[in-house]
Amino acid sequence: MNTSTMAKLCVLLFGTAVSYAQQSNTQDSLERKPVQLDEVLVQGKRKSDPVFSAFKSEQEKKIVQSKNVADLFKDINGFNLIKRGNYAMDPSFRATQYEQLNVQFNGGTKVMHACPNRMDPITTHVIPEEIERVEVVKGPYTFRYGPTFGGIVNLVTQEVEKQEKGYHGKVNFGGENNGNAITSFANVKYVGEQFDANLNFGLRDFGNYVDGDGNEIPSSFKSTDYGVQIGYNPTDNQRIQLGFRQSFGRDVLHAGLPMDTEIDDSNVLSLDYKLDNISDGLRTLSAKVYRSRVDHVMTNELRPSFMMTEAVSEVDATTVGGRMELEWRPAEDVKLYTGIDAFSVGRTGNRTRLVKMNMMTGNPLPMPMEFVDEVWQDSQIEDYGAFVEGKYPLSQKLLLNVGARYDMVRSRTDSPSDDFVAEYPNLDTRTEHNISTTASVKYMASSHLLFELAFGRGVRSANMIERFINHFTVGQDPFEYVGNPFLDAEVNNQFELGVKGNTDFEGYALNRLDFGASVYYSDYGNYIVAVIDPELEKKYMPMAEPTAVKRFTNLESAYKTGFELFAELAFLQDFSFKTELAYVYAKNQDLNESLPLTPPLVTRFNLDFEKETIWAKATYTLTSEQSNIALSFGEQVTDGYGVLDLRFGAKPFEHLTVGVAASNVFDTTYNNHLNFSFVNQADFGRVPINDPGRNLSAFIQYSF
Repeated sequence: MNTSTMAKLCVLLFGTAVSYAQQSNTQDSLERKPVQLDEVLVQGKRKSDPVFSAFKSEQEKKIVQSKNVADLFKDINGFNLIKRGNYAMDPSFRATQYEQLNVQFNGGTKVMHACPNRMDPITTHVIPEEIERVEVVKGPYTFRYGPTFGGIVNLVTQEVEKQEKGYHGKVNFGGENNGNAITSFANVKYVGEQFDANLNFGLRDFGNYVDGDGNEIPSSFKSTDYGVQIGYNPTDNQRIQLGFRQSFGRDVLHAGLPMDTEIDDSNVLSLDYKLDNISDGLRTLSAKVYRSRVDHVMTNELRPSFMMTEAVSEVDATTVGGRMELEWRPAEDVKLYTGIDAFSVGRTGNRTRLVKMNMMTGNPLPMPMEFVDEVWQDSQIEDYGAFVEGKYPLSQKLLLNVGARYDMVRSRTDSPSDDFVAEYPNLDTRTEHNISTTASVKYMASSHLLFELAFGRGVRSANMIERFINHFTVGQDPFEYVGNPFLDAEVNNQFELGVKGNTDFEGYALNRLDFGASVYYSDYGNYIVAVIDPELEKKYMPMAEPTAVKRFTNLESAYKTGFELFAELAFLQDFSFKTELAYVYAKNQDLNESLPLTPPLVTRFNLDFEKETIWAKATYTLTSEQSNIALSFGEQVTDGYGVLDLRFGAKPFEHLTVGVAASNVFDTTYNNHLNFSFVNQADFGRVPINDPGRNLSAFIQYSF
């Protein structure tokens, strides 16, 4: 089924929902209440949220500076950042990343990257200041929002319908001394009885930063973003919302990738509908359709290799999807969710190489030779899913959640290269059938103590890189990678046990203690990794090391285990001290080494002071050495380090907020284990990229 057919299906789903709404009776109300669109989490409601879920709602006065949305994850326990520079950062959670995480925004909208090296992940296509909160489901414990292997990350933008009636807005500016960075953001919104509108505009200009040793890291970028959102409530129990946003990235330097981004443009169009309080048995109908497109141009013009070969890649990705869900109430305390969804991503594009030098002799060619390489081979992946999930209280203290999901995944390549066809002569449209299941219980021992136990079987079919990439360097190492269109789907059988609680103290200097812990184990089936295949010959620069080639394949045996815990003590009314730990151990038993991109033990200590008009925070992050590495992935042992960050903010007037911050106060030289290494850089060997040294930043915002 092509993209056009997919779009028609999504429109049909939405049209069916609206047609049903027109037949529903409107409800009289003395006071209009906003109909909220679907949320993955309901802001900490124990009986509504999925098991092992959390949300982080960063108030604007606490956010001093964010390079892009990925920065919002760095303080969430269990998360790490995969860094290729300052722009292309991906979140990693419990050693799962990329398509292993179901990353979306506003309950289902996706923007898939166009670059095979992920220069343009979803985190680059949304304005950081536009994100109101980050919602996380920590495993395959709900399947209402698409196939889920390692967890769900939902980026929730501003929910205008919840705000007070009238006109609102804000404008802010930020700056950093390390890289001479400047950021700005403007927002204006109107909220009426039936109509609301929201307009955002953001600008970011970051220069190259320096590490703790004073080395300048090529990492500059510029981006401009804007977004428009319009909402309409035709009746008290209906809401229609239209959103459109565009992002324009320019002159992006990627220290850890072989090329730089010249142009990175994206646009996202989404349409949401919700009908609430339909009847006693059928409570809610919700629907969503969306389309996103990314156009990406990258070159090696600023790299040493440009003297020998000029390379320009022009690639694009188009994503179309939608979902429709019904919430039933077969009994007073029983919630049943049923629904269908659809998702399609198609990618095209070529790399043009102009070879100017004889690689064997090192002499210039009398006439440069031009070659055109298929990057994506005009490939497409479609996923059609159906799900059912129920929440049933076994008693007043015990809540059961069970769910299942079926996915039909279709993949094909319309323009395969000759050598790819020779490698896979039976290449044709492939259809897979995946079944995911989950069961969990919450036991509320008291209003202050909650136990959680969960099992989830999450299934993920191979992504487009793993299926169709053809002799491109797409990993952390310098090997050429070849896809495998016949990979089996990954399976994550995850078990988790956790506890959350709190204690209040009265009449003491200590006010409150919050604590929580969870331990998990994942048994992986058909885990997808790339390993050296001696039967493959190198295609580009065959005499240059390494001469071996990697092919994506399924592991027979792999697992992951780990834990997270936290404790927060509030004292003297305005102070709090919080400790967090996160550790994960992963094992590739086939090769007797770690799975790649496994972070080390991370411990955070936070000391907070907060009053109505003034606040301060000190964070010390202690990262341990990582010696459990994947040698086949080109990983190196990473030393441990400690970093101190300080933040201070104030609200001197009702509508004015100011803040200053000092990051890496002691100017420590360090690199995170998930940082990529320098590639094709004139002044650096293939060593990991260091993070920024000391950085001072300032922030000012006016709101009305």
